[in-house]
Amino acid sequence: MRFGIDVAQQRMPWDEVVSRVQLAEELGFDGAWGFDHFQPMYGDGPGEAFDGVTTLAALAGQTSRIRLGLLVAGVTYRHPSVFASQMVTIDHASHGRLEMSLGAAWFDKEHTELGIPFPSTGQRFDRLEDALEICQRLMTGDEVSYDGKQVSLQHAVLLPKPVQSPHPPIWIGGNGPKRTLPLVAKYADVWHAFGTPNSLAESSARVDELAVAAGREPSAILRAGSLSLDDLDTARKHAAKWRDAGFGYLVCGWPGAGASQVEAFARDVMPDFTG
Repeated sequence: MRFGIDVAQQRMPWDEVVSRVQLAEELGFDGAWGFDHFQPMYGDGPGEAFDGVTTLAALAGQTSRIRLGLLVAGVTYRHPSVFASQMVTIDHASHGRLEMSLGAAWFDKEHTELGIPFPSTGQRFDRLEDALEICQRLMTGDEVSYDGKQVSLQHAVLLPKPVQSPHPPIWIGGNGPKRTLPLVAKYADVWHAFGTPNSLAESSARVDELAVAAGREPSAILRAGSLSLDDLDTARKHAAKWRDAGFGYLVCGWPGAGASQVEAFARDVMPDFTG
């Protein structure tokens, strides 16, 4: 099993963001995860929230081993071709350590306040489908013409190709049965689900069915869940349940107790699942 740590760069100074990611790298976590929002999602009043994509680019130069990603990049914030170019750039800057994520976006408050268009749910998922197709095809380096639902390309070429071949791993987050799970089955290398192992059993089985229908092996889609580190005994029990349910990656929330709790987890719990 692999473990990532969620640093969600909000309400903290930049040096703290870097410190958390470097600590996670030192402790042996597989990945460090930020978020793709321009405002904090909790707490009162305004607060620090660094842009997700440029945060990854900066962290690429502050680390050497740990993989870097966002949970998850909102498809409303950037044109898919621009996003693809940004991801290729970060993949090169990190020497192939990027995890590429995409989601339909949901935080309407920041869209409204910052003047970012927030289309209907159906339109956002249409754009997500276009973005997934566009990113995959542009990263081949071949000429791409694509007639999409929201975005179309004409004789487009994007170079260089990413370091990772054929592209950085694609993460898709969410459990929606009508739009999200079919996209997971068609495009995702990793499905980041929300819930418990028991509550996700039916959705996981559905991903298997849809993957087969799409001509893919279900085992090609890594299952990822979330894990609280606030209590280490509970974290150990829950990690075992996730593992037994077929999930191979857990994104750990940064605990209220801080770095000492993260260190204790890496020392006392993580080796039982990664050895």
